[in-house]
Amino acid sequence: MRPIVYVGLCIPAVIIVAASFTAGEALRFPPEGFSLRWYRAALSSAPFMGSLWTSVRLACLATIGALSLGLCAAMALDRYRFRGREVIRNLTLSPLVVPMVVLGIALLQFLASMKLNQTFVGLLAGHVLITVPYVVRTLTASLVLFDRSIEQAAANLRAPPWRVLRLVTLPILFPAIISATVFAFVTSFGNVTLSIFLGTSQATTLPVQIFTYVEQNYDPVLAAVSAVVIMVTLAMILVIEKVVGVEKVA
Repeated sequence: MRPIVYVGLCIPAVIIVAASFTAGEALRFPPEGFSLRWYRAALSSAPFMGSLWTSVRLACLATIGALSLGLCAAMALDRYRFRGREVIRNLTLSPLVVPMVVLGIALLQFLASMKLNQTFVGLLAGHVLITVPYVVRTLTASLVLFDRSIEQAAANLRAPPWRVLRLVTLPILFPAIISATVFAFVTSFGNVTLSIFLGTSQATTLPVQIFTYVEQNYDPVLAAVSAVVIMVTLAMILVIEKVVGVEKVA
């Protein structure tokens, strides 16, 4: 049963990659001949390459912001008991529950009141908001199994709190941090709905660019761009496998 599920998940990606090598003028499967012309067209397209750079830069910054906020929030929620703790926990996970369209409209109104609508800063703030829940959830699950006696042993040896955090806590949490990084980056990179509401003409993300392009055109350049994204994702998985191992991240 499991191999069938894996095959079903891989078939769309295989079809897109195969169709991107077509020599024909239309996007269809099986492809008509073999050609790299659509990859050359995609790589020479200023809108697609510009939006790809915007998506990568936005996802990296959003991931850094989400990790910074999410790590602090996860440790506070796991290690301290204070009034309103459950309320804060639920608020950190609320972007997973609220429909993205509703969240996009609310953020647009809020950022407009602060004169940050249609700016990259506003777009970044929205992406941090939707990626923080994945970081908090992932790190909280890891902290539940964390053996704090290791930290206490380091503290008994007169290590200051910052050194305990840097040399003991963070290395133990490293697989969970990598996992949270992957979730945050992929969530930000692939987001469409929020980016449509908060994006600008100067900061158009790749998913929005593809969504806009497919409304007017349906040529194989879309498959080539999608194949590039798939290859980048696979490269990221290979790097993770070399660094910590995909099984540890999962």
